[in-house]
Amino acid sequence: MSKTLMGPKTLLYPTPSVIIGAHVDGKPNFMTAAWCGVVNSNPPMLSVAIQPRRHTHKGVTQNSTFSINIPGVDLVKEADYCGIASGAKVDKAAICGFKLFYGKLDNAPLIEQCPVNLECTVVHTLKLGSHTLFIGQVEETHISEDCLTDGQPDVDKMKPFIFLVDTARQYRAFGEVIAKAFSAGRDFSSKE
Repeated sequence: MSKTLMGPKTLLYPTPSVIIGAHVDGKPNFMTAAWCGVVNSNPPMLSVAIQPRRHTHKGVTQNSTFSINIPGVDLVKEADYCGIASGAKVDKAAICGFKLFYGKLDNAPLIEQCPVNLECTVVHTLKLGSHTLFIGQVEETHISEDCLTDGQPDVDKMKPFIFLVDTARQYRAFGEVIAKAFSAGRDFSSKE
């Protein structure tokens, strides 16, 4: 198979669509981010990369806390708006009709309509160039009761969506199950 060289790009697929919450100058603010991920399991930690020019960056820096709110497909318009409007100019929570709540951290606003909310305390900050990488330790996880099956998170009920970067610039819903994790590769064990 032939390959085409594209130069250095961040083509890691898929990227999640999350709404980052932070207090900026004492007021709740939100921004949509796709550059977010799991970085540690014990203690649980997540990362988010934010450009220093973003209003939310100021709030995360001020308080050393942030929230990660995972929207369902029913919030795609609100999530997109939070990525294109500046919280320095508008109250995104009011415009989007977000119902806010707080958990353990009183300066990491959470969005009730999002099926999953994670409260994080910043434990590491790394200035990378175009972005600052904030590593947050998860202090608490909130999941909407209607998104549980037998007391466990059910992604089919959460209906999160992903973001495709570059020319596509699209949001997509999750797709079909193609294999069982930690099982599908066992067929290769006979070749060991």
